[in-house]
Amino acid sequence: MRYEPMKFENIRSLRIDGGYTQAQIAEYLNVKQNTYSQYEIGTLNYPIDVLMKLADFYGVSVDYLLGRTGVSTPYPKK
Repeated sequence: MRYEPMKFENIRSLRIDGGYTQAQIAEYLNVKQNTYSQYEIGTLNYPIDVLMKLADFYGVSVDYLLGRTGVSTPYPKK
């Protein structure tokens, strides 16, 4: 089975639409800017904890970040 990194356009779009730089988001995630850049261009896959932090930061669901739904509203927390 081949493992390929994936790009998720909603993540990049949310960053740009929010007026954030890669460096600002990288700092929030506690990763280097270069690492975050590699997430966005698809060189590295997003770890689950990063996806969860991004969903919380932008106020959207992880499914929206991944492009699995067009509805950005996050699910209620348990």
